[in-house]
Amino acid sequence: MKLFRLALIAFLSPIAAQAQHLLTLEDAIQQGITKQYSIQISRQRERIAANENSLGNAGFLPTITGTANKNYTISGIDQSFFGGLRPPLVQSGVNSNSGNLGMAMAWTLYDGKGMFVLRDRYKELQNLGAKQTESSIENLIALISSTYYDIIRQNLRVNNFKKGLEISNDRLKLAKDRFEVGQGSKVDYYSAQVDYNEDKALLIAQEQSYTNTKIGFNALLVKDFKADFQIVNTIDLLPKLKMSELKMSALSQNPTLIGAILSKKISDLDTKNLQSQQKPQIDLVAGYALSNVANGAGFGVEKGSSDVFNYGLRATINIFDGYNQKRRIQNAKINAEIAALQVEDLKNALLSALEKTYVTYENSMNLIQLETENYTIAKQNIDIAFDRFKVGIATSYELREVQRNAVAAETRLIEAKYAAKTAEIELIRLSGNLL
Repeated sequence: MKLFRLALIAFLSPIAAQAQHLLTLEDAIQQGITKQYSIQISRQRERIAANENSLGNAGFLPTITGTANKNYTISGIDQSFFGGLRPPLVQSGVNSNSGNLGMAMAWTLYDGKGMFVLRDRYKELQNLGAKQTESSIENLIALISSTYYDIIRQNLRVNNFKKGLEISNDRLKLAKDRFEVGQGSKVDYYSAQVDYNEDKALLIAQEQSYTNTKIGFNALLVKDFKADFQIVNTIDLLPKLKMSELKMSALSQNPTLIGAILSKKISDLDTKNLQSQQKPQIDLVAGYALSNVANGAGFGVEKGSSDVFNYGLRATINIFDGYNQKRRIQNAKINAEIAALQVEDLKNALLSALEKTYVTYENSMNLIQLETENYTIAKQNIDIAFDRFKVGIATSYELREVQRNAVAAETRLIEAKYAAKTAEIELIRLSGNLL
């Protein structure tokens, strides 16, 4: 994929001199990736997935719990004995207390390899989180790039309408001078004025569209909406992309497709995890307990303490649970089958999107060549028609038609270049090569 690497270097490189006020596409992408909230959210979710991927969460490490309690009692005693064996016992406000302190440990030694399955599952979830972040970044890069070139397109259209307005202005001055000296009609003068106003309205509307596009671009970069910037006013295309390389790269590198494949792996691991629960679980258990008592009554044990340490093995197995475990395993297998179908469906959609976008890309490239020829001819016709109009050979209507054709030809050329560029960006995104 050496061609893609070289193409991407050109794609992200500054296109002109490194002036401070000049915003290059590379700078815009860096600002967007750094500041965009959606990317920050994706990265935070990726951190959560990384935290979840631990030995303790998978069940490899023992669990140790500690308990402690202390109880106080205040009691009264009123006792008498048969046969006068001993004097009556009468006490009140007797203070007693007791306490317990203990620790218990359980360490799973075997659970049908469920721990290993969970470890692999958390690892794949972390990989999935990384791919989802990568997909979000690629989508953002594609959006920033398309909007960047849309600004260029809008500015080129502004310049195109300005040139048309200049022609209308020259025609208006000439028609006015002819009318004032009696060589031209009032109809030609008014027609020139109407056409000039029409072109000026078109320019105002286009300038508004250009400004709104820049505001949206600043919002995309999380900047001040009214922050001004300059960009190079050209739409450059990469060397011709090859469909065979795009398909090969898309099937191996597209982050959305890779994410679907990872989801399929996770579904398979879910099935294995449920199957492991059908096997016995063996735990090493141990515990230690310490208790003490202080008796304020005048009989029995006054003070005492005891401690106990125990250890052993514990085995548990699910013998029958109403077929619920069997049902869960069946559903997990069905989910794995669904995930496999989703992978194939995504492959089909991906290749279809590539084909459609490539058709648009090729047609736009062909249109560029055609409209370049048309625009060259239209510019020559403008010069010829205006010279003929100045000497009175051509009519205002003829000059207006030639002017419209020239503006329309350049507009079509701008649109063809923009369409080719957006299709080019989308092809690179689908092939997984924006990063």
